[in-house]
Amino acid sequence: MGNVRGVADAPGSLVELRVLEGPNLYFPRAAIKLTLDIAGLAAVPEDTARRFAQRIGLRNARPGPPDSGFRQRFALRAVGRLVRAIASESGATRLAVRVRPTSDQHQIVVAFPWRHRNRAQVMGTAIAEVLDAVPGGEVDAVVDEAAARVAAAEPGDAPHTLMPKVPVVAVTGTNGKTTTSRMIAHIARTAGKLVGWSNTDGIYVDGVMVEEGDYSGPSGAGRVLAHPEVELAVTETARGGILLKGIGLTRNDVSVVTNVSADHLGLQGIDTLDQLAEVKGVVPKITRKGGWAILNADDPRVFAMRGTIKAHPWVFSRDPGSPAIREVLSDGGRATTVIDGWVSVLLPNRDPDPLVELVDVPMTLAGLSRFNVENALAAASAALAIGLSREVVVEGLRSFRPDAEHNPGRMNFFSLPGSVTVVIDLAHNEAGLEALLEIMNGVRRPGCRLLLGLGAVGDRTDDLIEMLGEIGARDSDVVAIGHKLRYLRGRTTEELEGLIRAGAERVGVTDVPAYDTEVDCLAALVAQASAGDVVGLMCHAQRQEVYDWIAAHDGTADNPETLREKVKLARG
Repeated sequence: MGNVRGVADAPGSLVELRVLEGPNLYFPRAAIKLTLDIAGLAAVPEDTARRFAQRIGLRNARPGPPDSGFRQRFALRAVGRLVRAIASESGATRLAVRVRPTSDQHQIVVAFPWRHRNRAQVMGTAIAEVLDAVPGGEVDAVVDEAAARVAAAEPGDAPHTLMPKVPVVAVTGTNGKTTTSRMIAHIARTAGKLVGWSNTDGIYVDGVMVEEGDYSGPSGAGRVLAHPEVELAVTETARGGILLKGIGLTRNDVSVVTNVSADHLGLQGIDTLDQLAEVKGVVPKITRKGGWAILNADDPRVFAMRGTIKAHPWVFSRDPGSPAIREVLSDGGRATTVIDGWVSVLLPNRDPDPLVELVDVPMTLAGLSRFNVENALAAASAALAIGLSREVVVEGLRSFRPDAEHNPGRMNFFSLPGSVTVVIDLAHNEAGLEALLEIMNGVRRPGCRLLLGLGAVGDRTDDLIEMLGEIGARDSDVVAIGHKLRYLRGRTTEELEGLIRAGAERVGVTDVPAYDTEVDCLAALVAQASAGDVVGLMCHAQRQEVYDWIAAHDGTADNPETLREKVKLARG
């Protein structure tokens, strides 16, 4: 049972009943999440609220005036107690309950673990039915009936959460998940491992896509582990899957958290960066006690996750003098950083171990791409933590390239006739766009221009879409809009254009043309480009079509040597 809104026989107080099949924001095991409308409880007189409290065992409750902040606090406590009362009277014992407010003062979230699906769903519905009865004043019989119905319900299936039989590396974060997980998988394949991995593109087994689609949720991990020949699983774990279904695995052996930045806010009750960090933190929280949690030491929200983990901490940072590195090493953890241009591993009371120079790691563009330096540090840490040899890690970092074969859709460089460079990247939020502009600048020759194709998917907030327009117009010389018609998600193209142009106008750019597709946008920008210019495209909807267009116009993918030469020319 998922969202119950609009179901004829659903209790009025029940906004949503969601079954979470595995570890989630509330518990490290399968749980029921209820979103409840407490408007009725919030509005009843104090005497009515007090009688309800006494029936469920809150003897000295002070409900406060109707529709007050005190009443909302009372409602949070009372609903939590109601869940425990129905569970106890139906025969369950020691049921854990989490209750949280939402941005809507008349809605709260309640979560409790489950072992039997049907009985847990019956209990969720019963809780809402009791809340429906509160305004009538007589709840004693309703609570009795609810408990009896839960006790009599058929148990139903147990959770389908998987216990992995092979090592698992789970990667999460706002930016860099896909690149980092691909790098880890590539390093492991360099070691001869048969690797299965799941990400936003699909399911891969030994480098071959076996299923296409967004598998960054719990089903991706399950499908990877269903392949009997897989020796190592690498899973990309997105916030949506954690919130909507829970994580499909009971645990992982190594976790990676790349960063936490503004993206998808305003969805599924996640409105702030701190709340988003709490969601991402579920992944390292279920890393096994003897495993390693790889955390970004330069992101304070990620670094704070070390306080919630059972695993050993292993941090990465571009700054070898980071206080976070000192703190983790003093506690017996490990770190990966950059010293004198070398990717280096630090262990307590030992000299640094220099693995490889950044100039020899193609993904970093000779150290130019700050975000890909961090992705390389995270991938190296995870590969070592899962037990791959130092030599294999070095070879894997050296051989993983920013091209359509190794990392499709992320920082892919091409050369077009006339000495024009094209960069294709997802760049789906502010941090991603800034990273794209950073590397575009890194290969732009002196005196040449940046031409940028902007785009946004429809489920981003107005503020974020406007900020994309502002950043793009501020940091490029020519900007245009390329729509992603398959990803409008309830918005119109006119609405998206208006938001992007509003952002551009904040920095004085008023003439921003729009094109129906990403391919059309790229073609228009390339037509304006001169020798040495760099064209960047935020590409999400038409990646293969863009590759085909580039090939049809005699474009070629840049190899590491070409990229290194472009960086040299850009530096004069």
